[in-house]
Amino acid sequence: MTRQPHDQFAKQYLEELLSPFGKVEVSREVTDEVRQVDILFSPAPSPNADLQSLGLLGRIATTASLLGPFRNQPSKTEVRNCHFLKTAHYGEISKN
Repeated sequence: MTRQPHDQFAKQYLEELLSPFGKVEVSREVTDEVRQVDILFSPAPSPNADLQSLGLLGRIATTASLLGPFRNQPSKTEVRNCHFLKTAHYGEISKN
């Protein structure tokens, strides 16, 4: 669930930019407690478009990525929460 209009816009924008290059999952739930990652991106084996056209985002999109867009600079707590989500997600992956 999105709390802010900017958050919804950022998720839709990133989904639109990244979908030609791989699988994008918006608001993906991460187990542990029910938590969601804003964007889970998995690159396609051979993308149909040129990643270089996306600049820095294109370089990020060369590997699987968890993305959390912020309108303003995130607080230390928000950065810690993002790190926790990343750790929980990779822990989930390692179980499989």
